[in-house]
Amino acid sequence: MSDNEHLPSPSRRGLLWIIVQSVLRVLCTFWLGYRARGVNKIPATGGGLLLINHQSFLDPILVGLPLSRSVSFLARDSLFRVPLLRWFFIRMFGIPISREAASSAAMRETIRRMQHGFLIAIFPEGTRSNDGTVGEFRSGFVAIVRRCTLPVYPVGIAGANEALPRGSWFVKPARVRVVFGDPLTPEEIEQNCRRGQEEQMIRLARQRILACQRQAESWRQHLPHTPSGHVATE
Repeated sequence: MSDNEHLPSPSRRGLLWIIVQSVLRVLCTFWLGYRARGVNKIPATGGGLLLINHQSFLDPILVGLPLSRSVSFLARDSLFRVPLLRWFFIRMFGIPISREAASSAAMRETIRRMQHGFLIAIFPEGTRSNDGTVGEFRSGFVAIVRRCTLPVYPVGIAGANEALPRGSWFVKPARVRVVFGDPLTPEEIEQNCRRGQEEQMIRLARQRILACQRQAESWRQHLPHTPSGHVATE
């Protein structure tokens, strides 16, 4: 029996999610002036890892909105108790993980899904930023990068912390931008991901995500808010 026999097609989104995604695109464009850049850097097929800064509960939706394929999020198990996020994670094949005890089973499932062709998304900070800045990274993602042998893409989000700050359950109007960066090269991963060099990988990943987040923040600050009824991408 194949290890991947029980996994769905990584390109399958389902009619209901396609409809919801279309509606959310319109709502986010008008309410948040949402725009994304660098979407063309994410291939239509094939496994990979997205490393993303974490500003709010909106982040998984904001990253998945402009993509025409599913993204399987590795997220702490408590988020699966939030009704909207639970619905989203289940349909995007999310992987719950405990903050208290990182599960080797979750890591094995993450690798299995990437090898099957899924995009897996991780927030290396492990928790939401208090002020929108990129915090320190936890080391857990390094083992996945070391083992995945697939493209690793940095992603930066800006403005989500203003749209849905900590402690708030209502989305406020704000200008939100997402920037998908160039993937880390195999050479970068090999040179910085050897055992005993975890700190080098953490620094490299943080630098690349920080660069994307700063691009997103600069874009957010300087471009006018001109909603057009659809998600604008570049």
